[in-house]
Amino acid sequence: MKLVVVGAGVSGLAAAHRAMEIARERGTPLELTLLEARDRPGGTIATERVDGFLVEAGPDSFLSEKPWALALCRRLGVEDQLVRTDDRYRKTFVWFRGRLHPLPDGFQLLAPTRFAPFVTSSLFSWPGKLRMACDLLLPRRWPDDESLGAFVRRRLGREALERVAQPLVAGIYTADPDELSLAATMPRFLELERRQRSVILGLWRASRRTREVGTSGARWSLFVTFRNGMEELVSTLASRLPVGSVALKERVTGLERHGRQWVVATESGRFDADRVIVAIEAHAAARLARYLDPSLSALLSGIPFASAATVTFGYRRADIPHPLDGFGFVVPRTEGRALLAGTFSSVKYPGRAPEGHVLLRGFVGGALNAKILTGDDEHLVARARRELAEALGVTAEPLITRVSRWPASMPQYHVGHLARVETIERRVAELSGLYLAGGSYRGVGIADCIRSGEAAAEQAIVGAISAERATPSAR
Repeated sequence: MKLVVVGAGVSGLAAAHRAMEIARERGTPLELTLLEARDRPGGTIATERVDGFLVEAGPDSFLSEKPWALALCRRLGVEDQLVRTDDRYRKTFVWFRGRLHPLPDGFQLLAPTRFAPFVTSSLFSWPGKLRMACDLLLPRRWPDDESLGAFVRRRLGREALERVAQPLVAGIYTADPDELSLAATMPRFLELERRQRSVILGLWRASRRTREVGTSGARWSLFVTFRNGMEELVSTLASRLPVGSVALKERVTGLERHGRQWVVATESGRFDADRVIVAIEAHAAARLARYLDPSLSALLSGIPFASAATVTFGYRRADIPHPLDGFGFVVPRTEGRALLAGTFSSVKYPGRAPEGHVLLRGFVGGALNAKILTGDDEHLVARARRELAEALGVTAEPLITRVSRWPASMPQYHVGHLARVETIERRVAELSGLYLAGGSYRGVGIADCIRSGEAAAEQAIVGAISAERATPSAR
């Protein structure tokens, strides 16, 4: 069986690795080819060591509560290379009206679960606090989907949206909450309203159950990373694939179907395949499908993307007046800043900076502030430094500076996204032997991408084996 995987980001690598696992388990010969347009595998995951600092150009961690990334690490035998956050500093700040306010302890993304920290918080006004408390009395509704912004305004009020939900969501999805689909991004809150009526009450009950079962002693924190950086995950995956199966600098230009076989065209040649997994961004997949299935191409093109960038600085600890007693901060859109968020990377994870130094990372761009990315790197650095000076009081020259840009890299799950994805999946199912994977469809995080890639591999390999074994009896 010949399998071609297009794209060597974490989704494509996970798909290729899982395909080899299944082939070995079932004793099925598999000829694997993984095509990547860039000169390295990993996609947006990239780690650099410079002057003792460990700099993540893209994602710096993955969620442990979604099991697929941890499960893959166990199968790869690299779980001992993982590290958890330093939960002594498990605090997030919100930059509001010129200073950093701690997010109230127990505040779970959209709503509070603890009374005292919420009531005494300086982040919200008393009218805002009372409006959030109205969630306890409001009736439930049953929308199939609505924007996250509409949901938060309806249940918790404007302050909850502008001061917490919007900046936290921007840090995850770089998206406009008034466009973002609640069902596609945070279905938990949709279910809380349906089952519990009150979001606050539902979150409180869930947190109480968590405390009762004693998960505070769990091995892993919510966010997990690799001791030597996230690139260790993708380099390990690539190293476990057959020698010569990964072809770099091979940009795929088109897909053709000839009977039951596929032809994957690149700028330098062509590859024949029985099965093809396309694990690139939806807008790039749309270009490959434009002659194969124009309707599918149009559906894929309809998923919008935002661009983003990270700006990383290394400093001497003595040069930063702020205590850095948290993981970082988020910035509401109403503040008019370039920064979406900032992470105190060397506080959050060990080994990110030399002794006596700190590593800070800022995020810019996104759907609501795309204009900032039209400037050059010097402009981004100057703007980020100016805003870090206001937030943290740091005015010293950084010891290191790194800028990483990721154009059209963040899929925007607008209202109706899941319906679009279901239609895409039906169209793809009609093209026997073609599969899609990646963060464009059902989750943008590392764990979601791994799940997507592995599911595509299972459909491709298991389905092909089943079809082949069924052929003699069918005759």
